[in-house]
Amino acid sequence: MAKIESVNVKKYFKIKNKGNQYDELPALGGVDLKIDQGEFMVIVGPSGCGKSTFLDLVSGLTLPDEGTISIDGKSVTGPGLDRAIVFQQNALFPWRTTLKNVEFGLESINSDKDNRREIALDYLSLVGLSGYYNHYPHQLSGGMKQRVSIARALALNPGILLMDEPLAALDAQTREFLQRDILRISKESHKTVLFITHSIDEAVFLGDKVAVMSARPGIIKQVLDIPLTAEQRTRDDVAATQEFVQSRQTLWKLLKEEVIKVQEAQIRFQSQSPAQSPARVSGNGLINAVRVLTKI
Repeated sequence: MAKIESVNVKKYFKIKNKGNQYDELPALGGVDLKIDQGEFMVIVGPSGCGKSTFLDLVSGLTLPDEGTISIDGKSVTGPGLDRAIVFQQNALFPWRTTLKNVEFGLESINSDKDNRREIALDYLSLVGLSGYYNHYPHQLSGGMKQRVSIARALALNPGILLMDEPLAALDAQTREFLQRDILRISKESHKTVLFITHSIDEAVFLGDKVAVMSARPGIIKQVLDIPLTAEQRTRDDVAATQEFVQSRQTLWKLLKEEVIKVQEAQIRFQSQSPAQSPARVSGNGLINAVRVLTKI
């Protein structure tokens, strides 16, 4: 039995048009995906294809309009302690120390203050921040803040870790170091990970498998097995190996086709309204739809 299974999942958004009526905009067109226990699954796809929407559905923050998502064979009907999310923005509480930020999620489920502190300190150590437990967010670098976010998610001991482009805002060097930390932590903790990214290199480095989503409405176009073990992927020369290069080329070929579809759709839309600028048609339903989908 798969840890996470998505069967024909569809999601629509209601967009107000010029007639003050609502049109249904399809974000997901029928997603089928299985993720096994302990697997690191990465999803890549063109902007607006529904990657983050799908992650929200797995988290239970929103529900599908059609199809089902199940965890350990049980349908997802809302958020649960078996899942934790790490967002692109760290969302730390600025008035709390690093330690207290990690303890936050535990406060509602663990009344033992000493035990909460012990758990939080353990996970801060796991992410390499054992010496920063008394620091406030403004005293930390961007990479450190994301490590705190990861520690806070792990402290809840979820079976599933959901990560929505958690490294996108970081500089290249910090991003590479954190990629290695995330891969190490996921294997040491035996978590099932669903990771969203726009970076093909990041997908190949982190993923046991990489799912490529189509242009909107998103479906899973293909799932690619990465022929490298986690240990092999942490080697300094991994990006120069034949397996890494071939995997990257295959993913780019699959993704390029979908990116071209998005670009062609944008050109068609612009050609249909040659005299209108985005500013002048800001009330148009389709323009609003594009704005919504760039955040999906």
